[in-house]
Order: sequence, then structure tokens, then C-alpha cells
Amino acid sequence: MAIFELILCILGAVVLSSFISRFIPRISTPLVQIALGVALAFLPAFPHVKLDPELFMVLFIAPLLYVEAHEIDKRMLFKTLKFSLPMAIGLALGTMAVVGFMLHAVWPVIPLAAAFALGAALGPTDAVAVSSLSSEASFTKEQSGILTGESLFNDASGVIGFQFSILAAVTGSFSMASATKDFLLSFFGGIIIGIVAGFIANWIFTLARQLGWETMTTRILMELFLPFLVFLGAEELHISGILAVVAFGLTVHFDRNGIGGPNVARTNIVSNSVWTVLSFVLNGTVFILLGMQLPGAMRASWDDHNVSNTALVSIILLVTVVAIAIRFLWVWLIAAPTRDRETGKRVTLKARSLRDSAVMTFGGPKGTITLALMFTIPYTVASGAAFPMRNELIFIASGVIVLTLLLANFMLPLLAPAKDDADESEKLIEITIEELTRTIQELSNRVTDDNRRVILPVIDSYNNRITRLRQRIGGFNVEEFETLQIDALHWEKDYVRDRLANTQADTQMNEHNRQLQIEACERMMDQIMNTLRHTADKKTHHRAVSQIRGRVHALRRQITTFARRANNKFRRTAPMLNENEIYYYLRATQIDAIDHVINRLYKEMRSGTYKSEYCTLLLRDYRRARAELRSRKDVAAAAKAAPQIDEVKHESYSIELGVIQDMLDSGEISRNQAKHLRRNVYVMQVDAEAEL
Repeated sequence: MAIFELILCILGAVVLSSFISRFIPRISTPLVQIALGVALAFLPAFPHVKLDPELFMVLFIAPLLYVEAHEIDKRMLFKTLKFSLPMAIGLALGTMAVVGFMLHAVWPVIPLAAAFALGAALGPTDAVAVSSLSSEASFTKEQSGILTGESLFNDASGVIGFQFSILAAVTGSFSMASATKDFLLSFFGGIIIGIVAGFIANWIFTLARQLGWETMTTRILMELFLPFLVFLGAEELHISGILAVVAFGLTVHFDRNGIGGPNVARTNIVSNSVWTVLSFVLNGTVFILLGMQLPGAMRASWDDHNVSNTALVSIILLVTVVAIAIRFLWVWLIAAPTRDRETGKRVTLKARSLRDSAVMTFGGPKGTITLALMFTIPYTVASGAAFPMRNELIFIASGVIVLTLLLANFMLPLLAPAKDDADESEKLIEITIEELTRTIQELSNRVTDDNRRVILPVIDSYNNRITRLRQRIGGFNVEEFETLQIDALHWEKDYVRDRLANTQADTQMNEHNRQLQIEACERMMDQIMNTLRHTADKKTHHRAVSQIRGRVHALRRQITTFARRANNKFRRTAPMLNENEIYYYLRATQIDAIDHVINRLYKEMRSGTYKSEYCTLLLRDYRRARAELRSRKDVAAAAKAAPQIDEVKHESYSIELGVIQDMLDSGEISRNQAKHLRRNVYVMQVDAEAEL
């Protein structure tokens, strides 16, 4: 019951931290959660919590690293691997060496091996803290890729370095050859195990889906279960379980593209929701537990009268400064050899490069893995004596964790201010519009005379979505739309003019019908030109000249029409044309002209001359006009086409998901943006199935 109450208190603190962060946005959520953990530790009725490092690793770190690796932008990760790997290995080992020698030099009572252990524990950065800081500061894609890659890979080097240092401190012996062999085996063995497990999981789920065995329940449960299985399996083989989980998360995919249909889309929605909630709870719990451990870790040393508290605080400040200085120099030395692509010369040191190096420096705070490692320090050495300065080492590590988190919280927003949420929202809308436009282009390329009736309504639905998105960001350009309207009138005018010319030249046509067709074309030309005269032409700077020319042409046609009618009446060769007959021909001509403009709009939509959403709006107007002119509607044909339209709609979702994947592979969008776009498609797939 006490454990259950403890879990409820921690979960309540996690929920409370999300509310508090809204009122103090300048303080990052991890710091709020650490403060709540400290407050819980001081409550008299709160049970004392003893952190088991091994349980902590498998219960919290393994699933969090899996999620981070699974959701990371893999293209950017591999692109920045040449930077992140030297930081994950070289910087971690360098921090271990420099901090160890410095601490032993200024405080000789700490053995060199124990000082190395502290330096090794300070090597890993906190992947959870790095991902949390992304909302506090604006990292570039390269910076985010390097920091995330480093936090994923440097745990193994830090853990292995720490273990060897502790072994040397306990036994008093150390073998470089054995340490190097064990390090390489643990590092690369973990990666290989994770990749193999990922390929096996992909094969199993693909086979289960083909056989129809996969359900939402089995898929979600297996996705939650496998990271723990991979971690424990790798640890049983005495290789890095952390790297195995990271490699597994990078390899496994579980059909995340969602092209398998509505069922897969629905499963992906549930999976994303489950991992979103679970990640938030685990992240919060990690920092709550960290805050709960800090008072106990620091109290033993702080209350020890044999150790100066001033000296402890000074050592914390010194170790923090040294660790930050090493990191800054390492980051800058990696970036310094960069050469200009055109001249081939080394780029000179600039303020921006210093700022970028500072962002990368403060973007790697220490966290839970550091404290978890420090708690694994044994209480005694091989001789049975107490481990030297154990409490002091834990105190120093705790102080460095708090200082690096504070520096990251307050320095990163100054060095790289976070982008406005409105700007990010507008950017995502623009990306969505581009993705929908490419989907429309792909659908338009598939239009034939046979499938036009079923594909065009789907294209219209996509264009309607684009129109709504543009209206949200104020991207609807009235002038461009008016330009398209005027061009459509000119297309209509050209069609009627050509039809009039062909009718006048047709000598085989019945004279009465020919006169009716000519009259209908003349009247329609008058209507079009009258509309053009009252419309401001946005495409020319000579509006007045254009209007004058339009009036001259209209006057000329009126004179010609009057002369022809007068001649017919005077000669009495034909009776005056019946208005009902003229209306019949006029209506037929208008319908044909509208059909001509509609076909032209679809062609222009494929060519990209005009924005597809503007074409959709105008198509809607012309279709409405055509519907009003036609007296009968083909209801049976529309009902027959409905199931085919649904099939095309489902196919369009696969096309849309393919477009998203292409944009992600080409680097046009980030993995998070692709995840947001896919989620929208998944929801529409499920909604479409529900409508059937």
C-alpha cells in the first residue's frame, strides 16, 4: 500500500508540474519537477525512497531512449553522426580524464580512480533534458541532431568508463588492454544486438499483418514490451543495453507510414497517443525522483563536520566550470576545421560560431543517468574499508546536475530564443499546403476520360482543404483570384468567338438554325464583354485602354448585329427569330462554354500556372452555374460513382503518405513535422472508413 501511495504522489506531482509550467514559462518543466521532488522529500509523512540504479535504468531510461531514438529525424542523425559520435565517445572520455586529474589535484584526499569515476559519470548528457529544452530554445536542425545523437550514444561510454574506474578504485588494479576490449565489445555489441532485434521485429509484424493476425491490442502491447526485452537481453550478454535499445528504436518501424489501410492508421493513432502519455509520465517521474534523491544525497556530506561546506560548494563550482569549458572547447574544435566550399580556406572565428558553440555547450546538461551511476558506488573497497569520499562524490555530482540544468534553462533562451508558436503554426500550415498540392498533382496526372467523374471530386476536396488553410494564415490573395476570374472570362469569350466564326462559315447548316446559333453567340459575346468592361483588369497597367478597346469591340458587334437584323427584316427572307428558340440555343451555348472553361481550369491546375485552391473556388462557381442551366440532373450516375469515389479517396491517402515520406527523405520537413502530417492522414482515413 505504501508503494501504491508513493506512485500516486509521484503521478500527482507530474500532473501538477504541467499546470505550474503554464504559469512560469521561463522555468523549464524539468526544473519545476525537480523542485516538486525536493518538496516531496521534505514532507514528514512521505515515505523514504531508495533508488535502485539497475531498476531505474530498465524501468525509465530504456523506454525513454527507445522513444527518443524511434521519433528522431534519422536523416539528420546520420548526417550529423560525424559530429555526435566524437562528442559521445571522445568528449565523454575527455571529461572523465580532465575532471579526474583536476579533482585529484585540488583535493588529493579523493583517489585518482574515484575522481575518474566522477568524471565518467559527468560525461553522459540527459536525453530527457535535451528533448525538454527544445521547447525553451530554438535549435537548428544540425544542433538538434548532434545533441540528440550525443545523448543517445554517450551513455555507453560514460557507463563503461565509470565501471572501469570503480573497479580500479575497489581493487587497486587497472588494465588498459582489457578495458579497451570490453569497451569495444559493449559498444558495438549493443548496436549489433539492437539492429538485429529491430529487423526481426519488423519481419514478425509484417508476416503477422499479411496473415491477418495483427490486432491493435497485440501491436501496442508488443511495442511497449519489446524495448524492455531488448535492454534486459543485451545486459544478460554483458553488453550495453542502452545502445541496444537505441539501435532497436532506430531500426524498428511497425509500418509507421500507415499505408496498410484504415486499420493500420487507427493503430498508429492509438500508438502515438499511448507513447505520448507514457513519455510525459516517465519524463516527469524521472525528474521528480531526481529531486527526491538530491536532499538525501547532499545531506550526508553537508552535515559532516569533517568536511568544509565552503570547500564542497567551491568544488562543485570548479567541476562545473571545468566540465563546461571542456565541452565548449571540444565543440569549437570540431567546428573549427570547417572550410569554405568556394575558397577551400578555413572559416575565420566569428561571434556567431562562438554563440553556436555556446548553444551546444549549454544544450548538454547532466541529469538522471549521472545520479543513477553515482548511487552505484559501493560502500566498501576490496579490503573492507569504506569507499573513500563516497558521500562527497555524490554531493558534487548532484550539485553539478542542478547547476547545468539551471544554466541550460536561463542561458539557452538568451543565446537561441525559441520561435514564436504562431510562426511555427504558420510554417506547419505552409508545409501542409505544399504536401496537399503535390498530392493533387499526383492525382491530376492520373485523370483520364474514364475516371474523370470519380477522381475530380477527390481533387476538389483537397483543394477545399488548401483554401481553408490559406484563409487561416491570410494567404488568400484576392488579386490573384480576380486575375484567374478574368482569364476564365477570356477563355469563355474565345470559345464563343470561335463557335460564332465556325457557324458563320458553315454553309451546310440549316439557315434558320444557323441564324439562331449566330444570334445566341452574339448575345453571349455581349454578356461576356459587358462583364469584362465592369471588371478591373489586374494583369495590365493600361486598364483604361483595355476598357476603351472593349467598348469599341462591343459597339462594332452591336452595329453588325443591328445591320444583319435590319437586312433580314427588310428583305423578308426569313421571319423574325423566335425568342424561345434563341433561349434554347443560348442556354446550350452557355453550357458548352462553361464545360470548356471547366476543362481548361483542370488543365491549368495540373500545369501549376494558377494556385489549385483558386481554381477550385472558380470551378465551384462554374459548376453551380451549369447546374442551374441544366434542367435534369443525372442522379443515377452520381449514385453509381459514389463507391468509386470512396476507393479513389482511400488511394489518395496512400499517395499523400507517400508524398510525406518523400518530403522527409529529401530533408524538406523534419521528423516531427512528418509525424504531425501523418497523424492528420490517419485521422482522415479512420473518418472515411466510418462514413462507409
